[in-house]
Amino acid sequence: MIASNITHRNPENLKQELSSPLFIFIMAGGSGERFWPASRKATPKHLLRLLSDKTLLEQTLERFHGIVPREHIFILTNEAQVEATHKAIPNHPLENIIAEPAKRDTAPAATLATAMALRHHPNAIVGLFPADATIHNEILFREQLLEASRMARESGALITFSIQPSRPSISFGYLDLGERLDTPQDQKTIFRTVRHFVEKPAREKAEEFFMSGHYGWNAGIFLWNAISFLKECHRQQPSLASFTEELIVSIEPKKYILENFPTLPKISVDYAIMENATQVIAAIAQFDWDDVGQWTALPKHLGVDAAGNTMRTGSHKIVTHNATNNIVLSQDSNEKTIALCGVENLVVVQTQDALLICHRDAVEQIKQLPLPDTLR
Repeated sequence: MIASNITHRNPENLKQELSSPLFIFIMAGGSGERFWPASRKATPKHLLRLLSDKTLLEQTLERFHGIVPREHIFILTNEAQVEATHKAIPNHPLENIIAEPAKRDTAPAATLATAMALRHHPNAIVGLFPADATIHNEILFREQLLEASRMARESGALITFSIQPSRPSISFGYLDLGERLDTPQDQKTIFRTVRHFVEKPAREKAEEFFMSGHYGWNAGIFLWNAISFLKECHRQQPSLASFTEELIVSIEPKKYILENFPTLPKISVDYAIMENATQVIAAIAQFDWDDVGQWTALPKHLGVDAAGNTMRTGSHKIVTHNATNNIVLSQDSNEKTIALCGVENLVVVQTQDALLICHRDAVEQIKQLPLPDTLR
């Protein structure tokens, strides 16, 4: 049971409050199109060492250390990426790497997560996180995660994290935020009601949302009491509810998932559940967050030289002359020298079997390249 008299809410005390176990599910099944040629179907963005010597998946996994036991952390991926995922995190329990047998979007993934959590504990709290976001202030992230978990438990609401917009982006969905909820003074996290979920807007709308001050970016980070989510499935998506309840009691869960997961509707959790849920609460993120959505996100994390160039090439040589504002990355084991002369605003990515040369303004079009299957 939750302690009724709480005088201090630091992470350690909050962790002790979580009598209903918290289960973490990391969604790691992306296609990796925007970071081609470094990313491929079998090795998408979250399996790349874009920002450090660790993959984005490794960095995501490490954020939960000390919050929940390793056995409570699951990776949701697809069959093509299981081997590469296990290779990236070899010390993680293999049975906690779950392969989705078909690509069915985030609502079925959230349903699978909820069912697996309920197989372990009838009062489970589910946390759903993308594998490819970057958060540097991990201490604050952990504290807010625990406070949001407590809110999910006590309120029965579905919780989503809201990111304070830094620009009028058209790349994210938005949350229309309502009134602020009363919380203890020593709690760091501000909670607000969510009036509407808004899909990725046109530029004019994004500017309007940004200026209004009461919209946040939808980070795709969710927490909920598993039973609360199941109730919403019964009310809104009966097929998801049936899948959950049958998987909870299945004697052969792997076989059940293999046979039944592909039959679930292909729909996002926002559309399927969150938009019309009885109660949705936003936890306002105070930690830094970046989805590292495309090549042009790298300078923010890797820095630039005096000419504005960002380079991540390992031991490879790179030579520049009168070259400015370029992004260069090489994964070619032949260690070829890359030379840039008299060019600006380019993205240059070299791998063993491909070379990308792209204007920075065209990175959104990379996924439209007519590539042969051997290069996807």
